[in-house]
Amino acid sequence: DILDAPMVYEPLTKLQCCPTSDGAGAAVLVSERYANDHGMRDRAVEIAGQAMATDNDKTFSDKSCINLAGADMSRRAAQKAYEESGLGPEDAQVIELHDCFSANEMITYEALGLCPEGMAGKLVDEGATTYGGQWVVNPSGGLISKGHPLGATGLAQCSELTWQLRGEADKRQVDGAKVAVQHNIGLGGAAVVTVYKAPSPA
Repeated sequence: DILDAPMVYEPLTKLQCCPTSDGAGAAVLVSERYANDHGMRDRAVEIAGQAMATDNDKTFSDKSCINLAGADMSRRAAQKAYEESGLGPEDAQVIELHDCFSANEMITYEALGLCPEGMAGKLVDEGATTYGGQWVVNPSGGLISKGHPLGATGLAQCSELTWQLRGEADKRQVDGAKVAVQHNIGLGGAAVVTVYKAPSPA
């Protein structure tokens, strides 16, 4: 059983850590009424649910490296966003998550409810998180691939998911993308999870 296996600790290498960089981004948010009145509904991606969670006493008191890396607050934010949207991870086709380090991607699979705790490695082995699997995670390449322009990182994720839900992601396009999940985190701070829905007719 994987949970009974001995723990093996391997150091992170340079290529498992995202490079920080400079960048900027912007998003245009409008009300549903504005989108309808201005003929934009067929291109407007809906924010179906969004929630933020912050560090709490448990983050530092239970001596969990996984919670220190944001698992607990990511889990709490995800649960709230799913409740608000009425959708869950099983409804999503595409996910952009904050993979500042390779280990964080594995931690976040579990925090977002893609698999039970301790099963992230199995999820990868089964090909569930790439093209042809249940989800496509980080079709943009993620932070490790494209860099981490700190404050603009979340907007880069938002842009990718908007393109995916509009069917405009070119060779990265996830077939049938109708629901997307975004996860962004700032350690020593907060996690935000957003659930998006594809544009619908007015």
